[in-house]
Amino acid sequence: MSPEGIPLPSKSSARLAALTVAAVCSAASTVVLTSPAHADSVRIHDIQGSTRISPYAGKQVTDVTGIVTGVRTYGSSRGFWIQDPEPDADPATSEGVFVFTGSTPKVAVGDAVTVSGTVSEFVPGGTSSGNQSLTEITRPTVTVVSGGNAVPAPTVVDARSVPDVYAPAGDTTANGSINALPLKPATYALDHYESLEGMNVRVADARVVGATDPYTELWVTVKPREHANRRGGTVYGSYDSQNTGRLQIQSLGKAADFPSANVGDTLTGTTVGPLDYNQFGGYTLVANEMGTLKSGGVQRETTRKQSRGELAVATYNVENLDPSDTTFPAHAAAIVNNLKSPDIVSLEEIQDNNGATNDGTVAADRTVTELIDAIVAAGGPRYDWRSIDPADDADGGEPGGNIRQVFLFNPERVSFTDRAGGDATTATGVTKVRGTAQLTVSPGRVDPTDPAWTNSRKPLAGEFVFRGRTVFVIANHFNSKGGDQGLTSQYQPPARSSEVQRHQQATAVHAFVKDILDAQKNADVIALGDINDFEFSETAKILEGDGELWSAIKSLPKSERYTYDYQGNSQVLDQILVSPSIRRGCDFSYDSVHVNAEFHDQISDHDPQVLRFEP
Repeated sequence: MSPEGIPLPSKSSARLAALTVAAVCSAASTVVLTSPAHADSVRIHDIQGSTRISPYAGKQVTDVTGIVTGVRTYGSSRGFWIQDPEPDADPATSEGVFVFTGSTPKVAVGDAVTVSGTVSEFVPGGTSSGNQSLTEITRPTVTVVSGGNAVPAPTVVDARSVPDVYAPAGDTTANGSINALPLKPATYALDHYESLEGMNVRVADARVVGATDPYTELWVTVKPREHANRRGGTVYGSYDSQNTGRLQIQSLGKAADFPSANVGDTLTGTTVGPLDYNQFGGYTLVANEMGTLKSGGVQRETTRKQSRGELAVATYNVENLDPSDTTFPAHAAAIVNNLKSPDIVSLEEIQDNNGATNDGTVAADRTVTELIDAIVAAGGPRYDWRSIDPADDADGGEPGGNIRQVFLFNPERVSFTDRAGGDATTATGVTKVRGTAQLTVSPGRVDPTDPAWTNSRKPLAGEFVFRGRTVFVIANHFNSKGGDQGLTSQYQPPARSSEVQRHQQATAVHAFVKDILDAQKNADVIALGDINDFEFSETAKILEGDGELWSAIKSLPKSERYTYDYQGNSQVLDQILVSPSIRRGCDFSYDSVHVNAEFHDQISDHDPQVLRFEP
């Protein structure tokens, strides 16, 4: 899954496609046991140079000397790292480099080697990704000079060595690229990491800030105090809060030996290995030696139950849920035990009855019924539900899955006002009846034919009644962040092209909310769901307008504002926005309930949130 709730190609397939670029221009390596390197050979620091692009890119180099510090024998990116044990005096020039073989290398850690081949700049993910390039020696001829040599001592990466400023501003004459800028490793974090590309590095007693994922990766921070929250993560609170101490950890060992870590755990002792750069996280320590995992004791949160007079409304992205999944009991337990059975639950990413099978099926009654039955089995209420089936393959997401938003509601606590006529393409509107606002269609979709919703989920609007008062709820799942440049991009600041569509979507939802409030100034309106953008973003500002809505997550301290963890940044993607009548209420409360994002055994990549208020 992407951080935005929409599936991307699997990491394995994406890596294979990306690495094929390198494989096409790289022949299998040749290992020769002969004499030592020539004295006048090019050195590794000459190849790396003092910018991101090698001055030798595209050129042949001969008899480059080094000690093997790591060997990668799996995947399409097979090869090994070498490091010069005699560094130069320039801190901007790395002493390590990756040798791409394409087949299983016939060297071992501690071998002294000479390498001849072509210097290349490989861009993980392809040039259109915006990623930085990785300097490699390709089509190599390798000479093993001796074995059992001492590996160059690892360079320590810690809070003292990594600068607090993340990246230099890009060169305006080069579309914002930082590739040609001289590296300033004492000034910028990205420059510091780049100056260590391919080198043996070490982190010590590093706290986990991104849980172990299915691809045997995790994230740590070397700056334990940097934007820390009480549960052990690092909070991404603005576009200038990239958290410079974050570093991805992979392993050169067996996947089965990789630690199953949660946020707040610690890799005690030392973690040592070459510093790589990859498509799925940028700078990555590929460990030969892994620290020992120490639990931080973080537990899944439980919110309080709403009082008799409070309406509890929740949003929960259940990550492509379909009848073939085994996670229904776990989702049900989270709703019943951790969320305390909210009165209304907006679900995102409910798939149709046969999931990703792309055969024209759009109904999702089996998916929803299975979840409702699981909730009853977990001791919760028997929820009723409302939704609108999308047109086939018109709403984005996994092809064939037809994800949509669904309202669950507890009929013993709240009623739904049904007004017929809603379908995939019919828009609901707002009318004023005896001084109060009403929807023309309920449930209904908000302006579903607007180009803002092309290949994206259309908002679902419904009218509920709690203790005699109408509450309007609009369930959203905005356009994903797919296509945006990453924080470690060669372009700084990175482009966020995907937000153009989210701005259009926010404009449409805000206009609909304004129609309700124009018809009834004191109407209780809630717009919620996977907004796929931050509480400080322009998307949120457009949604909020001139006070028509307000993102309730801002009622929490800044250190507690997160619903998702991406590349070690605890951040907001899911939001509950409320109208002034709710915000100004005496008994308004909001909670982001951390049950998924911080855990390696998550059942969804999103944490649910719940709002409680007295209408």
